[in-house]
Amino acid sequence: MKKIMLILFGITCISNGLIAQINLNNALDKSNDLIKSGQVPKLTNDEVVSGLREALTVGINKSTASASVTDGFNKNPKIKIPFPKEVIQVKTTAEKLGMKPQVDKFVLSLNRAAEEASKEAAPIFINAIKSMSVTDGFTILKGADNAATEFLNDKTSAELRAKFKPIVQQAINKVQVTKFWTPLATNYNKVPGAKKVNPNLEEYVTLKAIEGLFVLLAEEELKIRKDPSARISDLLKKVFG
Repeated sequence: MKKIMLILFGITCISNGLIAQINLNNALDKSNDLIKSGQVPKLTNDEVVSGLREALTVGINKSTASASVTDGFNKNPKIKIPFPKEVIQVKTTAEKLGMKPQVDKFVLSLNRAAEEASKEAAPIFINAIKSMSVTDGFTILKGADNAATEFLNDKTSAELRAKFKPIVQQAINKVQVTKFWTPLATNYNKVPGAKKVNPNLEEYVTLKAIEGLFVLLAEEELKIRKDPSARISDLLKKVFG
């Protein structure tokens, strides 16, 4: 009788163990399915928004550091500021008159102004990032590789231009852009029938400098999204990992 009871007890234990294992396997399978389907929320929207802001802050610090060195604009074909298209006839005329060296010096001065202004750009951009209102961080996180950069551009570009322009004006004065522009404009204005030109160089350099910084920022955002080594904080690792 004791043997029978022991056998029955053993069978019961084995059965219970098998059932428990089956239930555990089923639970794990369901959990994996939920994770794969994206139904398990790993992050809150606040965490995602904070992560996006941090990514942009890291990106703008690196972008302005890269752009503000000598030739940061001038030797980077992606962001180099060209001769203004609206007065391209001045360039054409000057080169015909043998003034290509002066044209090159003027273009160089535009880029030097952007490089100089970029030294002061980071606080302005970072302040815009901090004040940026994001209602759905997941939409940006799951968007294009430059989605956060584009969002910042769309929401803050007008504010950035207004705050960045005085800095560009100081940079233009410092590198003496006008000194290189005046001879070109003067010679062009002497051409019979030529309409006098007076471009807003401050506005032009401001716009092009901001455009260039956003190009670099998009590159930094891409690195953070794709390269684990670019995620320099626990939050970035959690959000973009």
